[in-house]
Amino acid sequence: MSEGRGNSQGGTGAISEELDRLSCDLLGQALDAFAAGIELTSVVAVEDEAGAVSSCAFEDDGPEECLEAARAYVRRVARDGGDRPAGLGRPVRYALVYDGDVADESGAYAPALILEFGERGQEVAFTGFVLYDGFGRGEGFSWSDAQAAGETEPLL
Repeated sequence: MSEGRGNSQGGTGAISEELDRLSCDLLGQALDAFAAGIELTSVVAVEDEAGAVSSCAFEDDGPEECLEAARAYVRRVARDGGDRPAGLGRPVRYALVYDGDVADESGAYAPALILEFGERGQEVAFTGFVLYDGFGRGEGFSWSDAQAAGETEPLL
């Protein structure tokens, strides 16, 4: 998913190795779940200054509500300086993945895992997606390479 490398402290918009690892790990876990036939609406992973990671799934509402709940969780953890019950200190990066659809060149929609990820101190967060096919088919499940989709407002 890397769009660039750089020091996350400078606000340059480069993706640090730590953010790349966090986002790729979350995306890989979501793809594994889809291959196994496990539905995910929105899942977020937040990493703190010490490297502890907490993941939360949001699945008890509609897709838009779950996505907003996941984003609100990241903002709350940032505002509160962590999530003590989850063993998370002050957050420094996050990745959020959710199920959706992406239009291709012809305007047809295809199922995709959509990813948002960002880091404290950055002026922007990033978005990307992976097209997939064969939900629940195990070895018959396939996915495309990750594609960058642009920038979005950071949650931290």
